[in-house]
Amino acid sequence: MKILLTQETNWIERGPHQQHHLMDRMSLRGHEIRVIDYDLLWRDKRNRPIIKKREYFGNQPKVFPEAKVELIRPAVIQSHIVDYLSILVTHKMEIKKQIEEFKPNVILSFGIMNAYIGARLAEKHGIPHIYYLIDHLHTLLPFKPGRFLAKYLESKTLKISDRVFVINRGLADYAEEMGADKEKISIIPGGVDLERYQQATIKREEVRKKYGVKDDEILLFFMGWLYEFSGLKEVAQELVKSKSKNKNIKLMIIGEGDIFEKLKKIKGNSDRIILTGKQSFESIPELLSAADICLLPAYNIPVMQNIVPIKMYEYMAAGKPVIAARLPGIMKEFGEGNGVIYVDRPEDALKKAIELIENNRIEEGGRKARKFVEKYSWDNVVDEFERVLEEVI
Repeated sequence: MKILLTQETNWIERGPHQQHHLMDRMSLRGHEIRVIDYDLLWRDKRNRPIIKKREYFGNQPKVFPEAKVELIRPAVIQSHIVDYLSILVTHKMEIKKQIEEFKPNVILSFGIMNAYIGARLAEKHGIPHIYYLIDHLHTLLPFKPGRFLAKYLESKTLKISDRVFVINRGLADYAEEMGADKEKISIIPGGVDLERYQQATIKREEVRKKYGVKDDEILLFFMGWLYEFSGLKEVAQELVKSKSKNKNIKLMIIGEGDIFEKLKKIKGNSDRIILTGKQSFESIPELLSAADICLLPAYNIPVMQNIVPIKMYEYMAAGKPVIAARLPGIMKEFGEGNGVIYVDRPEDALKKAIELIENNRIEEGGRKARKFVEKYSWDNVVDEFERVLEEVI
């Protein structure tokens, strides 16, 4: 089949997310993939041209180098607010162009504005449209006054799409509340390469030595984009504050983002916080093997209500217990007694880690976590994804 995917984030720089894993794997199964993306990262660049012309990147796989995923980035006016309005024109033109030239069997959307455009054009041309939710999309819009319009478009797209895919039960409830037909909602969960994380354990000692983590030290671990609401500043501050206590605990943070510079200031000269910056996808299993306890200490805000990040499955596949915020989506997905330990505030994460250490429950939590995610192998997830796509087509 031919799949046209639209999203409103940078395909190359962000992720790999759900769509990257699925598209690479679908390509390896013989399907043709084209992606239309949007580079919001232009806002961080100086001396940028006002008009950025259309770009064709050719093959841009994210997970498997041998996969074939063509990437197109439509033109955009690189000026605040106007950039979103330009999507209405340039992305519409590009989607129409791809419908005529590529002739997709299905259009799969992960954005807001280009998802709505894609859904309308799919309807016009008799092509099935699938809306794929991995977040409360409208709440992520940087331009707050525009969130009302974004929510309206998200709701309209949910109503007119032929099928709605979500990654967990919480987002299924959210999609229904936003107007999606319950009978059209399919849960396609995040997946994980179990063998890849199992094999990486042989690198544990090597990685710990590289980053100065001693055998008798406990390493807390986080990976991903460093949002303001991630709770990591609070965890880092608690760790640095307790200089004379818990000297055998360190925190490794993998990634970059909004609070990276703030974390550097909190760290100062302390060797208890390890900031690696962005790391390659290939290196993640080895880095994760060095950890003892993983973290997702985010604030319970609207954007986090029903999401289950892929990192949760990866933490658990590596056999690590996870200290996570008591978020509705996380609790619906993992429940109690499956290797996920909940806290009400980011500041409580360090205290909960100390409890696990003192009660010798790290290994037990890791075993439970690994057992829980064994059903989420990528092969199983892609089988279901492919099956439902064929059904819709």
